[in-house]
Amino acid sequence: MSLKKYFAWVALIFCATNLVSADTIQLKDQSAVTGKILAEKSDVIVVDVGYTVLVVPRSAISGISKTRHAPTQTTSFASPLLDVIPQFYYGDALAAPARDVSSLVKQIGEAVVQVRTPEGLGSGFFINADGYLITNFHVIEGETEISVEVYHQTDGQLDRETYKQVKIIAINKFHDLALLKIEDKNVPKFKFVTLGNSDALSVGDSVFAIGSPLGLERTVTSGILSTKTRELEGELYLQTTAQINPGNSGGPLFNLAGEVVGVTNMKIMFGEGLGFAIPVELVKNFLDHRDAFAYSTDNPNNPYRYLEPPSRTKLKTDEK
Repeated sequence: MSLKKYFAWVALIFCATNLVSADTIQLKDQSAVTGKILAEKSDVIVVDVGYTVLVVPRSAISGISKTRHAPTQTTSFASPLLDVIPQFYYGDALAAPARDVSSLVKQIGEAVVQVRTPEGLGSGFFINADGYLITNFHVIEGETEISVEVYHQTDGQLDRETYKQVKIIAINKFHDLALLKIEDKNVPKFKFVTLGNSDALSVGDSVFAIGSPLGLERTVTSGILSTKTRELEGELYLQTTAQINPGNSGGPLFNLAGEVVGVTNMKIMFGEGLGFAIPVELVKNFLDHRDAFAYSTDNPNNPYRYLEPPSRTKLKTDEK
């Protein structure tokens, strides 16, 4: 089947699904592919056409038309362009323009929270309006009594509210991630952030963090991305000059579009400007497969459940 016929057939099948909105990739052979653009690389475009995902070479593309989705006040906070279908977490379909840190902090500050346990504190951030938030696993490791402090903005003023009914939903100790949910009664819809793309970052790009270093809530630090692939103990981290201190753990690292590109989780002691963050792609993978990492009170410190070894006595009995 020729490339033209193949793409025309795909476009025809996709149109029959009657999706509400979609992006259109116009091909040089006058045919088109209609679907949702998942990723844009230097040499290819990855598009979801409903029943499968296509990788379209840029050399075959003559133009791209993207559908812009205007959010409602109740579903969007950090970004003006969100996916139209309600999701567990949100990311921009198009790259948002860069803005100054001051205006971004005013817009997204409510979505950053302080996570407290009897043994210490850390930071976190909401990923949707229903009270689901991300923090580091080491912030809540071994803890079941967790509270979250949220700063709600009312008439230009920030009011602190503490929520104490916090449930652990999923944990991934290997990537130092935890998913929590506020389950207090009569809670409002929470402001939340969007998840960006750390793969699109370049070394030297400006970034900033919001968190509670040493318990100093709502502290903003800024810097640049020092490297995207710093290997520490077999894992790759984003390294940044934005100051990271105890209490920042679990907080967001933002780009200048106000999108989360990493989760701050550690620094090198006795050094300045040596902070590290978990790339947001690992966060997305954790959230997409959260059922596989579901927290269980039977196995609270590990996302995996191991089978007990067979008993020698039982084996001998079975052999008989």
